[in-house]
Amino acid sequence: MSVNATGSDELRAAEADYRAWSEARRAAVTGPHGALALVLTHWSEPGAEPVPEAVAREGHPDTVLFSRLERADIDTGLPQQGYRIWRQDSPAATAFEEIERYPYDPAWVIDGRFELVDEDRVVPFEHIRDAGATRSLPVSGDLVFEWEGTQYRLAAFDTVSGGTAKLQLVFGDRTNGSETYGAGRFLFLDRPAVGHEAGERSTPVTVDFNRATVPPCGFSSQMNCPLPPAQNRLPFPVHAGEKRVRFADGFSL
Repeated sequence: MSVNATGSDELRAAEADYRAWSEARRAAVTGPHGALALVLTHWSEPGAEPVPEAVAREGHPDTVLFSRLERADIDTGLPQQGYRIWRQDSPAATAFEEIERYPYDPAWVIDGRFELVDEDRVVPFEHIRDAGATRSLPVSGDLVFEWEGTQYRLAAFDTVSGGTAKLQLVFGDRTNGSETYGAGRFLFLDRPAVGHEAGERSTPVTVDFNRATVPPCGFSSQMNCPLPPAQNRLPFPVHAGEKRVRFADGFSL
């Protein structure tokens, strides 16, 4: 087999994998606990007891899903209890048409590295529903990569998705508001197996911007998404990944 044929086979395989990922994303956002189904997020007063589930369900069909939340109040630091109501017949789910996305582009699969930082480092993230206030999230390391000869260092924080440890990158770029979701996008990477206890400080990672996603707040007004901090706003357009959510004409979150 020729070198060109091998490259073509690899590209076709990567494109097929991207299509499968895109289909899985669509299934997730349209599922019972998908962002489109979220119709209500309620928070009790700081320090107050959680609202009983029966009370929270009042006025909703028996088929709705119910889940609980907990966070520290942004002003007092006291524990704050919350809940969510999910309905697959929500207005957003009914009006949803598609997640618009760029075609797969191997140029946006970039070799980089994950560098550990001090374990107590936190970065203030503004959230879309917090009226300009910030919540500090622990950042275990930076994603470091080069684009067109310039090195970029972006803060990524630890999270868990599907029971797997992940790095979550909240980033902005020059496409936001014109081609892609205005508040920025997310990118999740598997958390590299690197730690202070082994004396390791960095490890290679692949930063695949084709897997950039529209945040949950692009699907439901009841989500409170973190916004890109200043150091995560790229000065160039990232023409890869998901663009925005397309709803039926006349619908708006």
